[in-house]
Amino acid sequence: MNLENAVLIIASVVAIFAITILITRVFGLRTFAKMSSFDFASTIAIGSILASIILNKDQGILKGALALISIIAFQALFSYLIRKSDVFKKLFTNKPQFLMKDGEIFHDKLKQCNVDQSDLMAKLREANVHRLSDVKAVVFESTGDISVLHNSDDIKIDEMITEDVMN
Repeated sequence: MNLENAVLIIASVVAIFAITILITRVFGLRTFAKMSSFDFASTIAIGSILASIILNKDQGILKGALALISIIAFQALFSYLIRKSDVFKKLFTNKPQFLMKDGEIFHDKLKQCNVDQSDLMAKLREANVHRLSDVKAVVFESTGDISVLHNSDDIKIDEMITEDVMN
């Protein structure tokens, strides 16, 4: 690699990151959030475009900026439609699922969500759970994350926290 190529790569990185920051300021922090599978896919696509622009001499910064704006604008439109339309939300989003509730493991849900019991136990250990009876709920989130709600006291979970989770 010669000095000219190195300078071109550095200039591309600076330019495309400046454009990315500008786009993020315009469209908001959700641009890189992982709140849904669609957000995750958008983040992957954005990363791929950034790499292409920086490493491929044939990809212009303007073309890359247009691709980034298009993906992020589509993501913003998609998020808006999900917020405003129950039909759209039902068609295009996954509902969170209980994998465990009040110390009981739902083996059928583990199978349905393609989660092995050993994966569940690893998440419980990460959450510092000592007894299954301490687990109030384990939720397989729409993003693929697993949330563990636990407490050794007899504290009831506010219904609002789990109202959209499927039994």
